[in-house]
Amino acid sequence: MKKVYFKTFGCRTNQFDTQIMISKLRDFELTMSEDSADLIVVNSCTVTNGADSSVRGYINRINKKKPDIRVILAGCGAHSKGEKLLAEKRVFGVFGHSEKENIESILKLDKPFYKIGDLNHIDTTIVEQFIGKSRAFIKIQEGCNFDCSYCIIPSVRGRARSHSEESILTQVEKLASNGFGEFILTGTNVGSYGYDIGSSIAKLIKKISQIRGVRRVRVGSLEPIQIDDEFKELLKEPFMAKHLHIALQHTSDKMLEIMSRRNRFHYDRILLEEISSLGFAIGTDFIVGHPMEDDSCWSEAMDRVRELPLTHIHAFTYSKRDNTKSAGMRGEVRGDVAKQRYRELISTIRGKHIKFLESHNRALEVLIEKRDGSRYSGYDQYFNRVEIESDIDILNSWVEIEKATREGAINVAIFK
Repeated sequence: MKKVYFKTFGCRTNQFDTQIMISKLRDFELTMSEDSADLIVVNSCTVTNGADSSVRGYINRINKKKPDIRVILAGCGAHSKGEKLLAEKRVFGVFGHSEKENIESILKLDKPFYKIGDLNHIDTTIVEQFIGKSRAFIKIQEGCNFDCSYCIIPSVRGRARSHSEESILTQVEKLASNGFGEFILTGTNVGSYGYDIGSSIAKLIKKISQIRGVRRVRVGSLEPIQIDDEFKELLKEPFMAKHLHIALQHTSDKMLEIMSRRNRFHYDRILLEEISSLGFAIGTDFIVGHPMEDDSCWSEAMDRVRELPLTHIHAFTYSKRDNTKSAGMRGEVRGDVAKQRYRELISTIRGKHIKFLESHNRALEVLIEKRDGSRYSGYDQYFNRVEIESDIDILNSWVEIEKATREGAINVAIFK
């Protein structure tokens, strides 16, 4: 039986898609080692140039290391770079998102192929196990209807469309019965869930919380305008993780308008302060160095960042993507300037994060995910990593820590 290795790049949605493919394997054996593989499926990301470079670099390395192995490209990069990589013979085949449930027949093809499929597909597979994971990712929707000027994702993931509540709840029930207690709701634009089927993400979470075995629910990145009163009511519930990732992308209103964003700082600040007052950690996305981000915009943006109760950040320097509005804009920011701004932003949020760690180090509920000798690690309810010394095996267990101590950018504790 031939062995298949999956290399996954990018977001939690891609991680879920890889689990779908794994669940479909029948005539192939899954291997966790690329060295023992007969085929490698690369589930790619294309959100930035850096993501594209990482994918291409990995494929080039495999081509040199194992020139006879079949490399097959999947994921968002299949839609944006697949034809080129196939033409260059860097990969044996390419398939799009809608084809991943046909992984068995695709792996059996004996001639180079390009099966890109369509962008209106909704998965029907029920994933009952997450190989190599302690937490379960649940994809609740696909695509995005936003029109942000810098973003390529709608063109490779399609328009927003929701999975049915029935299929989502069935999936959670099966995973919960198999021992999973933490569920991360993911998708291209998670907060848009339900708009097309007469529901909402808040209604869905309420139903998920009623399933036996569900202990903690996390939500992927939300847009500020998607956090309504119905959703805010959930923040008082014990099953909700005390961390939200709210995608601001910038704090200068001028830049938000240039980026075709729907949020503005005044309302963002009110929202984040309200959520923070409930004891939540708050993360965000932030694009540095977008065209027309001059010194004045940046100075204003950083002053505003310092005002916000942010604890986590996913920051990256602007990356020009073909066929987006931003790609044709003037006022490009020099690379060295963008890198300096990036460092300033990261340093500022790191300071906020450390203060949060020091003030939120008691009554931590940690799901243990990794082990290195006698030291275990996992994430608490605030999405902060905690390392724990223990003489007993606590891998994949829930551990309650009375008090932890900060060690650098993490908390540490001893479990007895």
